[in-house]
Formats: sequence, structure tokens, C-alpha cells
Amino acid sequence: MIVIDQLSKIFKTNEHELKAVDDLSLSIEKGEIFGVIGYSGAGKSTFIRLINRLEEPTSGTVEIEGQNITGLARHDLRVKRQEIGMIFQHFNLLWSRTVEENIAFPLEIAGTSKANIKVRVQELIDLVGLTGKEKNYPSQLSGGQKQRVGIARALANKPKVLLCDEATSALDPETTDSILALLVDINEKLGLTIILITHEMHVIQKICHNVAVMEAGRIVEQGNVLEVFTHPKKPVTKKFVEQVMGKPNDELTDDLLIEHISDGHVLKLTFVKETANQAIISEVAKHYDVDINIIQGNIKQTQEGAYGSLYLQMTGDLSAVEQAMQFIRSTSVDVEVIAHG
Repeated sequence: MIVIDQLSKIFKTNEHELKAVDDLSLSIEKGEIFGVIGYSGAGKSTFIRLINRLEEPTSGTVEIEGQNITGLARHDLRVKRQEIGMIFQHFNLLWSRTVEENIAFPLEIAGTSKANIKVRVQELIDLVGLTGKEKNYPSQLSGGQKQRVGIARALANKPKVLLCDEATSALDPETTDSILALLVDINEKLGLTIILITHEMHVIQKICHNVAVMEAGRIVEQGNVLEVFTHPKKPVTKKFVEQVMGKPNDELTDDLLIEHISDGHVLKLTFVKETANQAIISEVAKHYDVDINIIQGNIKQTQEGAYGSLYLQMTGDLSAVEQAMQFIRSTSVDVEVIAHG
């Protein structure tokens, strides 16, 4: 649905040029939640603003359903933007307007009749869970409620694409989870394509189907969320994955301590989807003459299924250990030998 080809944005000053987005190409399928993650300065906010031309690209193209957005004249662009909703980190609400008046604002600009505005606004208030707050002003709302107003306003003209610019960064963890659940609900109910930029990997983990990792204006890694989480390739991606999975205990990262393991093997097991729910360790203990000491582990849930890792020490006769590892691998669990005594 969305095809971005060799997109670049260069900011020029008298002294130097800053290439905020550098020859970026990307395809996003209709109806998916696509995440773009990067640290501050990676270029992700500039990138998302290039999609609806809040920033003018230096070069490259953005196509939505076959229409080249970058080639549209100003009038045609204003019409096309009605199909591209956007929500912001700091809400961008009109403080002198009530909840219902904020949501009605883009409909008024589009020339919608008052009767239709009234119906549509109430639909959106119910959709985002703000029933009873219609007459409240932004100053009377919590951060999460303000963002719900922002989401409702972005949906007013029934867009095909919703752009989320750090939409949960100003919210506490519990409120963040409620907003993410709302975005998933909207995606499923309306079939809306959502492009979400963030610097928080747990946001990607919770709701995205695919993810692209940005660094220095470029996409350095991309793919299915489960694949990127379980097999991160670039150092920046590994750092983001550690935000959610955590680092192994110091014992596993300290080479001196690993060298002093007197016997057995330290293994890292990686579980994906169905294998995360199998009683594999129990099966190994029952059928193989090995002793297992669980050191550390966790399992996380994504839109594409569960994934997780488990660090353990396995001791016993070498042939029994090898057989146990072979059995574990036969269940499609990845086994990595971290150290052996």
C-alpha cells in the first residue's frame, strides 16, 4: 500500500548540511502496524513527517495506494491529507475547545455538515472510550485522555493511514499500555494501516507486525518483529532488544567467571511461538541422565506470537548432554552453547 523509494531530507545551514533521512526505501502493507524505532537523532521524526509532507523531501518519492504524494500540488495535497491521520507526542490539542470541539475541528475544515459532524464525533468519542467527557476541556483531562482525543481527531475524516509520532512517550507505563491496546483495537476494527515511530522497544513488541530500525537517517535492519527480536543483527538493534529482554546476569557476561565453571555446559535456549509453551525442560529431565540448573529466563508476547530465552547449566555425561541438546533442537528451539566446563 505504501511504497517509499530513495527518500532523503537534507537540512542546510550556512555552515553545513545535515542529512536527516538518507536514501530510505521501504514498503508497508495495507492494514499492518509498522514500527520504526531509533534513538534520538536517528531521523525517525523527520521520516514520518515526510510521509504526509509536513516536511518537504529533498529527493525520493512516497506512494500511497499508487498515488505519488511527493508529486501533488498544494491543493491536491490538502485533499489527500484527509486520508492520512496523525497523532503527536504532546497531543497538539486546541486548549480553548472542548473534547467534542477538538474532534470536530478537522471535519469543519473539510466542510462537513453540522449534522454529520455531530454523528461522527459521537462515534469517535465512543470508539476511543471518552463517553461522558464530551464537554471537558483539555486542562480537565489526564494525559491518556488527551491522547485519546488526539486519536479521535486523527480518525475524524476516516483516514486510510494513521501516523503516530512518539504517541506514548509522554505517558506513564500503564497509560501507555491502554493507548497501545486502543491502537490495536482501531487497527483490527477499521483495517487501518498504522505507522508508529518510537524509541521504546516494548511499544514495538506489544503491537507491531513489522519493524524497521533507523540509525543516522538510514534503515539498518528490518523485518518481522519476532525475527528481529530473536535474531538481531546490528549492534543498535541488539541494544533495543535488551530494553525488553534484559541483559543476561553478570555471571554470563563476565569471561573470567565463565572460565571458572567447573563442569557442565551453560546454554542459551531461544523459544519462538509454539515452542514457548512447551514443557521442554521437564521432558529433558525425565528422559536424559542430566542435571539442569536454571540460571535466568523470560518470555514476552508480540502480535506475531510469544518468544523468549532461557539460560541454564546442564551437567552430566558428555554423551547424555549432547543427546539432550539434540532433543531440544529437534523441537525447533535454538540452542547456543555459552560456555562449558
